[in-house]
Amino acid sequence: MIVLYGCPDDPPLTLAADAARAAGLPHLVVDQTRLARYDFVGGAGLSGLLLAEGHRLALDDITAVYARPLEPPVTGGDAAARARTAAFHQWFTDWLDVARAFVVNRPRAMESNGSKPYQAQLIARAGFPVPETLVTDDPAEVRAFRAEHGRVVYKSVSGIRSIVRELTADDESRLHLVRGLPTQFQAYVPGRDVRVHVVGERAFAAAVDCPAVDYRYAERDGQRAELTAYGLPAEVERRSVALAAGLGLPLAGIDLRERPDGAWVCFEVNPMPAYSYYESHTGLPIAAAIVDLLAGAPAALEV
Repeated sequence: MIVLYGCPDDPPLTLAADAARAAGLPHLVVDQTRLARYDFVGGAGLSGLLLAEGHRLALDDITAVYARPLEPPVTGGDAAARARTAAFHQWFTDWLDVARAFVVNRPRAMESNGSKPYQAQLIARAGFPVPETLVTDDPAEVRAFRAEHGRVVYKSVSGIRSIVRELTADDESRLHLVRGLPTQFQAYVPGRDVRVHVVGERAFAAAVDCPAVDYRYAERDGQRAELTAYGLPAEVERRSVALAAGLGLPLAGIDLRERPDGAWVCFEVNPMPAYSYYESHTGLPIAAAIVDLLAGAPAALEV
């Protein structure tokens, strides 16, 4: 049995469920909005039971899991329901790290994204150039970095999603704020964004044409992002698949930029990518590939 874990209004989970249904694949959606109604019963070792949606499922019978563990939703004023929801979520995500099932992706593998500078070092070790980077709480260091590189962008250091912005003269008056919040600054890299979704050993690339520094929020600045399916050079595809594998991520969203001189730079790896945005704009069959990957999982893995 394949389990899909997350919220039913989360587009990536919805697309995966649709793809599993279209493929006639037996699966169970463990709905994060209904966790208070479920039970997770631990047994000896890694054995146990999952009781959800009328199913009584032995953990050993779960062959694969696609997990989109968002924050459990607030369940109103019922304290008991909130406690059950929180407990189920904690137990289930803990189990994902040790389960003999094939998990896309194990929570522990996602942790490299909790620190962008740390992840950048892993990316560089995998053979992808990364932008010149400064993490600092010192305004003088920021000014010196900008003087050295000219155009500079900034973003959060952690895995919390932030909007990438270009540092401009208008930011000078508030640069002192970094004293209270160490920030990551990077040399601006010219070129074309390419988002690569690695699913197992397959790669699906989408090129993004957009004048905005952060195409994900282009509409806020009155701009548009045009996405098209893109054929990666074989070597870049190989490195992308190897990078995801090296991070222990069967599914990864890798942010690349192809420079005008043909060189490639990697910004970061998203371990829980919202691939649905790219699939809906390009037709890339990412959800179907995820389901194929889950369906081909071995019966039990050594952990």
